[in-house]
Amino acid sequence: MNPDKKIIIDGLLDRVNASPYVIVIDYTGMTVQQFTELRNRLSDGGAKCLVAKNSYMKKALAEAGLPDIAEGLVGQTAFVTGDSEVFAAAKAIKNFEKEFKKPEMKVGILDGAVLSADKLKDIADIPSREAILSQLLGTILEPAASIARVIKAKFNPDSDESTEEAPAEAAAE
Repeated sequence: MNPDKKIIIDGLLDRVNASPYVIVIDYTGMTVQQFTELRNRLSDGGAKCLVAKNSYMKKALAEAGLPDIAEGLVGQTAFVTGDSEVFAAAKAIKNFEKEFKKPEMKVGILDGAVLSADKLKDIADIPSREAILSQLLGTILEPAASIARVIKAKFNPDSDESTEEAPAEAAAE
């Protein structure tokens, strides 16, 4: 094998091994400005998008021991990897696709499992970890907030009503 090809495949292998996911997208018809914008949006979520020859990625995936996704490695493909959650990357791609009608998610690998484009779109709809944690915190704190409102109303019942009635009484005089 050509030493230059080996260096490229080793770089892809390092990136694939460092990421819990790989999303394959078809970027046919995208302009350079659109591709740059997609990369910027992906980097906000901790993901990176790279373009490599399909044959090089096939070899890198095989060396990493990941499933064969050769059916998705056809045409103009780019590869999205990252070191954080797959939700942010899938959401960025899906939102970008809604806005520009490109790129199209083809296939993905998440923790060694092959995912179809439909499954990737479903993953994009899942809220982020932070959003789920904030919803959980709100659910946990709601009973305490309700108790606090009841106690305040019980021991200080006139505080809310007196401020509202005072201007009305002053206007009547």
